[in-house]
Amino acid sequence: MGMDVDALRQETPGCANRVHLNNAGAGLLSRRTLEAMTGHLRLEAAVGGYEAAAQQAGKIEQTYAAVAELVGGRAAEVALFDNSTHAWNAAFYSLGFRPGDRILTGRSEYGSNVLAYLQVAQRHGVEVVVVPDDEWGQLDTVALAGMIDERTRLIGVSHIPTGGGLVNPVAEIGRLSRAAGVPFLLDATQSVGQLPLDVTEIGCDMLTGTGRKFLRGPRGIGFLWVRSETLHQLEPPVVDIESAVWDGARGFTWQPGAKRFESWEKSYSNVLGLNEAVRQALELGLDQIARRCAELGSRLRERLDALPGVGCYDLGRERCAIVTAKVDGLSAAEVAGALAAEQVNVSVTSPEASQFDTEHRGVHPLVRFSPHYYNTEAELDRTVDVVARAGDTIARGRRESSRCFSALCGMAPTNAWPACFRAPGFGSHSWTKIFVKFSGATGGGGCVVPG
Repeated sequence: MGMDVDALRQETPGCANRVHLNNAGAGLLSRRTLEAMTGHLRLEAAVGGYEAAAQQAGKIEQTYAAVAELVGGRAAEVALFDNSTHAWNAAFYSLGFRPGDRILTGRSEYGSNVLAYLQVAQRHGVEVVVVPDDEWGQLDTVALAGMIDERTRLIGVSHIPTGGGLVNPVAEIGRLSRAAGVPFLLDATQSVGQLPLDVTEIGCDMLTGTGRKFLRGPRGIGFLWVRSETLHQLEPPVVDIESAVWDGARGFTWQPGAKRFESWEKSYSNVLGLNEAVRQALELGLDQIARRCAELGSRLRERLDALPGVGCYDLGRERCAIVTAKVDGLSAAEVAGALAAEQVNVSVTSPEASQFDTEHRGVHPLVRFSPHYYNTEAELDRTVDVVARAGDTIARGRRESSRCFSALCGMAPTNAWPACFRAPGFGSHSWTKIFVKFSGATGGGGCVVPG
C-alpha cells in the first residue's frame, strides 16, 4: 500500500502554513505526537508530576520497546536521554581511553563528536585519525581496513552528516570493526526515521539517535542503544540513583542493561511523544519512508543543479533527503533569508559543525534543504522557483536599502527612520549589514560605512 501524503499532511498542522524543508533540523510534529505530549502535560497539571508518571508507567516502558524495534535491538539495550549528544557522550566517554589509543573517524563526522575526540586527545594522548574518502566522497572502507591496528580503541562514524546528503557504508564499516574486535559507535542522528536501521546488519556496538529530526518527535529527547555483549567493556562516566543500586555499605552495582547510562529525571511528555513518533514511523514502514525521502531529495537536487549559477555539494554513492547547495554571488544566509520570506524553511550549514569536512573541502556554509515524506513535489518546485529568483530579489532589496541609506544620511537621529530598513537586504535580520554613525545632535548627520 502506498503512502497517503495528503492524509499525512492533514495530520501535520505545520504543513498548513509553510513549506518545511528543515527536517534535518527538526521535523514537524504530527497531531498524534502532539496530543501524546500535551495530554501528559494536562495530566501532570491535574494530578501531579510523579502521579502522572505512575499512571503512564506502562506507556513509558513501551517507549524502550518501540525504540528497540526501530533499530533492531532489545528494550534492555536502550537508554533515554535529553538529547542525542548526551547519549553519544555517555557511550563515548565510557570507553576509558589511554595514551597511545587511536580513534578512527571520517571526514563527515559531526562537530560535537569531533570536539570530544579532540578533548580525549588533549587529556589522554589519544591519536585521532581521519580516514580518507573514496572516489564517491564517502568513508573509504578499503583505507579503513588498512588503518585498523592493535592500538585502535574506537571507530566512530556519522551515518549521515549534518552538512550533506551522503550515506556512509556503515554495514561494511561494521564488518571490519567486528573482524578486528574494535568497538564501533554509530551516530545515527540524521538517519533514524529516514532510513531503516538494523544494528545486527550494521554491526555497530553503540548507536545514538534523536527524536526531533526525521522521526518527527519532540525536541529535548534522544536515545542510546548498546549491544548487550559490549556492556562489559564500558564504564559509564557518571552515576545516578537511576543508573546504579547502592549496596548498603560503601559501594554500588550498575543497573542491568543500558539503564546504567540513564539519569533519574526525565521529561515524560517528551518520552511519550517519542514513543508516538517512533510508532508512527514503524506503522508507515521505514523502507517506504526511505524510498519517499530519497526520491524527494533526488528531485530537489536535480532541479537545483539545473539552475544557472546554482550547484549542489552532496557527496556519496548513496544519497538521502538532505540537499546542500550554493548560489553564485549570494551567501547561504541570503538565500535562506529569501526562502524564509516566502515561508520556506531551510537551514544553513556551518564550518564548526563539520570541522574535518571544512578542512578538506572548505565549502561551508551551504544552504541545507531537507524534505520529508509529507512534502510534495509542488512544494519542491516552488522552492526551486524561489531560489531561481533569489538573486533578483536580493539585488532589489540591496538597491532599496542603498536608497534608504542615502536618504538617512541627511536625517537627524530619530525613531522615524524609513520603513525600508526592515525590508530584505538591510538590517540585523537580513543580508547586508550597514553601520550608521551620526555626528551632531540635530541635522547634518554624517554616515560611516566601515569597509
